[in-house]
Amino acid sequence: MHNYENGGAGQLPGEALTGAIQVEKYGPAMDLALHQAALSAQLGEVPVGAVVINDDGEVISQGRNRREELNDPTAHAEILALRSAGAQLGTSHLEGCTLVVTLEPCAMCAGAMLLARLKRVVFAAWEPKTGACGSQRDLVRDVRATHRLEVLAGLRQRQAQVLLEDFFAQRR
Repeated sequence: MHNYENGGAGQLPGEALTGAIQVEKYGPAMDLALHQAALSAQLGEVPVGAVVINDDGEVISQGRNRREELNDPTAHAEILALRSAGAQLGTSHLEGCTLVVTLEPCAMCAGAMLLARLKRVVFAAWEPKTGACGSQRDLVRDVRATHRLEVLAGLRQRQAQVLLEDFFAQRR
């Protein structure tokens, strides 16, 4: 069973999302991401939801896991939210934007976030097996990369954990 309470094997200072200002700023977007994750679970998909917001906190796009529905291994919530944001803004460069997601992104999604030139990623639960934003790998803050993202973790962590644990418990 996944331990979604992982503090991050490669945890760097400043990762923990603390303070009322941060929660106030990103909480509404995380609530939307959690709603998308719950919808994914209802439809038989791994419950992950993602939202792209601008610097003012305005929602640009939302996404949920749709791998099984689309028969597409790349149809992760993050990828779909980034694609939609690019279409909405008319650019592949999402500078100044933040991706808010219920689970730490994998390597594929971290790579897409770097290519999109996001400002930051905010996630709820750590992904101890495939996480690429601090737990197993830290691709988004690698000093060799031409772009790096700010990482904030732990917002609504318990809610995301419960969705994931319930989903996988029903399948075992």
